[in-house]
Amino acid sequence: MSKRILVTGGAGFIGSHLCERLLKDGNDVVCLDNFFTGSKDNIRHLLEDNHFELVRHDITKEFFTEVDEIYNMACPASPPHYQYNAIKTIKTSVIGVINMLGIAKRCNAKILQASTSEIYGDPKIHPQTEDYWGNVNPIGIRSCYDEGKRCAETLMMDYHRQHNVDTRIVRIFNTYGPNMCMDDGRVVSNFIVQALKNEDITIYGDGSQTRSFCYVADLTDALVRMMNNKENFIGPVNLGNPTETTILDFARLVIEMTGSKSNIINKPLPSDDPTRRKPDISLAKEKLGWTPKVDIREGLSKTIEYFAKLIRENNR
Repeated sequence: MSKRILVTGGAGFIGSHLCERLLKDGNDVVCLDNFFTGSKDNIRHLLEDNHFELVRHDITKEFFTEVDEIYNMACPASPPHYQYNAIKTIKTSVIGVINMLGIAKRCNAKILQASTSEIYGDPKIHPQTEDYWGNVNPIGIRSCYDEGKRCAETLMMDYHRQHNVDTRIVRIFNTYGPNMCMDDGRVVSNFIVQALKNEDITIYGDGSQTRSFCYVADLTDALVRMMNNKENFIGPVNLGNPTETTILDFARLVIEMTGSKSNIINKPLPSDDPTRRKPDISLAKEKLGWTPKVDIREGLSKTIEYFAKLIRENNR
């Protein structure tokens, strides 16, 4: 049965892929975005679809609509973007989530909160499981995002307990793919753009820190599975690819796949940057029947193609 679904941050990287997936599943989709980091280009091809509606709006301001489900994806997610206006970032995660939970409560709608692996901070256990409470600096330069997302999870649980709102919490680990911003400051986009331009590839620290990269199509599949699960499983649940790689090895792979002449250079490690990041996805396997399927080379190939096209268009 067709549902009316609100996707906040729907013109962003993950949000735009989610809108496309939900439309393909036969739903009516309302895409809400203030275009701080989202781009109309990401959803332009959806505008002619009669089942798609684009609304320019900031979720820190009240919004009224009637929907069956809400995917709350709105929030800058890369350090340069969320640190650009730290107060605005934490308002999005707190006031924005309160506004979305208000809609869910009034409409008796299900709501999914896109939380983050950043709630674990610089983890003291590895890999990270959902019952780990994290090691987060509450007053650091990343705190606006880390603590904002942690507070958003608290709000989701309190609305669930106090008002019986049907909430779902997912903790998203490093995700990549087409529709990423060229200037978002994340490792995948940084390395690919630098490699395609034959510029020096910048590694912060010695490159021994690890990340685990999940292709966006795998992630959107997990989001839909989480929203639609029939076990009343509300999470939180880790969503990411458990295949771990060092940043140095990842840089070398990007250079190889792009045929780049780039050199690798090292710069100081930013404050509070986690040294290891890898999800334990046992719960996602058990409750959602989900595991990532896209190999890193396959996903990188599609992402490199996307950025190469962007660079060609920008150079015209």
